Amino acid sequence: MDVQGLENEAESAIAGASSLAELDDARVRYLGRKSALKQALREVRDAESGRVLNTLREQLEQAVAEREAALSGADLERRLSEEQVDVTLPGQAIPRGHLHLVTQVRRQVEDVFLGLGYRVVDGREVETTHYNFDALNLPTTHPARSHLQSLFLNDDVVLRTETSPSQIHVMEEGDPPVYMISIGRVYRRETPDATHSPVFHQVEGLAVDRGITMADLKGTLLHLMRALFGPEREMRFRTHYFPFTEPSLEPDVSCFLCSGQGCAVCRWSGWIELGGSGMVDPNVLEFVGYDPEEWTGFAFGIGLERIAMLRHGLPEIGPLWQNDLRLLRQF
Repeated sequence: MDVQGLENEAESAIAGASSLAELDDARVRYLGRKSALKQALREVRDAESGRVLNTLREQLEQAVAEREAALSGADLERRLSEEQVDVTLPGQAIPRGHLHLVTQVRRQVEDVFLGLGYRVVDGREVETTHYNFDALNLPTTHPARSHLQSLFLNDDVVLRTETSPSQIHVMEEGDPPVYMISIGRVYRRETPDATHSPVFHQVEGLAVDRGITMADLKGTLLHLMRALFGPEREMRFRTHYFPFTEPSLEPDVSCFLCSGQGCAVCRWSGWIELGGSGMVDPNVLEFVGYDPEEWTGFAFGIGLERIAMLRHGLPEIGPLWQNDLRLLRQF
């Protein structure tokens, strides 16, 4: 191998490189894995030849480093002299994410009740049938206890069908008075449609104290609805049945779009259904050791997706969880 000839050729190519790209080509050609120098180093059999070839390799690597520094410096000088930046121009905005619409609604609901002195509780999404059904006064024949309507992990464990079990846990932990809300995901065997989903978010509220009446329930829900839908909202109650409240009522809020005059959103009734509510059934109070002769209370449950849907005029709740940025960016 002509070591001197290779040295002269390589040094000439390195020194003649006029750009970093040309220099990289020369480096690969003379110092790369398939270069003649690297092949010769692999085949060396004596110390003297190895010393000569390694010295040449080090010289070429040094030459490449010096030429790279020179080319980089020249490129920087050129850019500083030719390129100009107007520092008075506004910078390029970096795209930022924001809270999901349901999370925004959740925080607004929490703010309303924190302002009223309520406690916010995070409950368990996996519950026993004892807390999800028995403690809430659901009889063994109730449809919700069927495997066709609830998601059971085994005969005694279920994905919670509502956030109400949190109320039982809180009441078992201490004596009244109790003022709390629980917000989170709930699970049901629902067929997805415009207003239903197998997984959705719900806020449950509970107040237990001496002298609690239906007027307190109405005033609390009216305060919440006006905070969410505007100060002009009105409410009405319709009788209903829920195992854990007696009497049980379904609250309606006056339509935020037509102010009660009637439109497609409220199906021309002037009212929009919200969820369930009522006075806590004495059986539930007795279950946790509260004396229903001394303590009374109210409870309610509302879906957060339903609030978001009604508040923003969405045709259905499904798109909220389909990750379509065209929709989510609007909120």
